[in-house]
Amino acid sequence: MLLRQLEYLVALARERHFARAADACFVSQPSLSAAIRKLEHELGVPIVRRGRRFEGLTPEGERVLLWAHRILAERDALHHELSVMRGGLTGTLRLGAIPTALTAASLLTTPFCEQHPLVRVSLETLSSRDITRRLTSFELDIALTYLDDESLRQVRRTPLYEERYLLLTPHDSPLAEQRSVRWAEVAGLALCLLSPQMRNRRIMDEYFAAEGASVTPAIETDTVAGLYTHMASGRWSSVISHAWLHMFGVPASMRVVPLVHPTHGPRVGLVIADRSPEPVLAKALLETARRVSVREVLNDLLDTALAPTEA
Repeated sequence: MLLRQLEYLVALARERHFARAADACFVSQPSLSAAIRKLEHELGVPIVRRGRRFEGLTPEGERVLLWAHRILAERDALHHELSVMRGGLTGTLRLGAIPTALTAASLLTTPFCEQHPLVRVSLETLSSRDITRRLTSFELDIALTYLDDESLRQVRRTPLYEERYLLLTPHDSPLAEQRSVRWAEVAGLALCLLSPQMRNRRIMDEYFAAEGASVTPAIETDTVAGLYTHMASGRWSSVISHAWLHMFGVPASMRVVPLVHPTHGPRVGLVIADRSPEPVLAKALLETARRVSVREVLNDLLDTALAPTEA
């Protein structure tokens, strides 16, 4: 069994198309198909369900795919350990992040790349469920997500910060000059919020409900960038996490006002699969996180954003 055959299988499972998988592996489609047939012959089981096109993997194929990810991950770990012995980390760190934590990712990736200039970072925006699945299947090294997410299993957690929620509202809004506001007060504004399928929105809905309020936003979006785009009009208000200030700040002619409850929201942090040894590149990012206090950086940004309101 050749590692190259396993790479072809992983590419086919990812692309779900023989021609696209072959292109991704820089080989011809007949070569890729022949290599997978040879793998099936060597293992003595059918791996691919074939028709006129790719129809998925057999149950045996799904098990082989899991082992392929594991074997290739061990291969990469060996290369990384040897690169450390040669004097510097190399390779690609595969980092996943939920959309609402993506704004804080550069606080880690920038100092990480400065310390390890030969390492590349592949950063993907993923749902929390996809993060769990891809950590388990060795497709991610590490992820940035909510630490209390119920879908997280068999992972090691490293806290980075707790979300703090703010009303972002036009300067002439009736709530703009208050020192703090309640969720029930915010519910009466013309709102633009994240979509209900986003975990951040579901958390906020719980806080609205705790004060006997519900919201029907005029605009809903599944990206933080989409939310901020609408803020530029000066017509809408929103509820944001203080971590978003790192990327987007406070738009002109708008104010931020702290929400009364909770003082600190859910924890956000890094997670890796609970297995030994830890991936070398993931371990290196965790070391970066211990040197850089993401919590302090974000709290300083919040203090700066609130200073004009408090003056």
